[in-house]
Amino acid sequence: MANIKSAKKRVLVSEKKAQQNKAIKSALKTQIKKFLAAVGAGDKETANKLYPETVSAIDSAASKGILHKNNAANKKAKLAKKLAAIA
Repeated sequence: MANIKSAKKRVLVSEKKAQQNKAIKSALKTQIKKFLAAVGAGDKETANKLYPETVSAIDSAASKGILHKNNAANKKAKLAKKLAAIA
């Protein structure tokens, strides 16, 4: 462990931020799984309802720096393609 007070604080802050990022990423993965389950079941109505929520979660994670903006765009494009396939 660090000896300097500011270094100790940085360790604590980075651990807290890592936990927050992990929680957001986990919630994002859960949201994507819900959407993909609806698409897999062929449930257009539920998929149409979940799509904007899922895209919003992806955008939120990208704005917080948890996902790279190109990675977020790639995920959204893949989800849109899957939604269009069942429509």
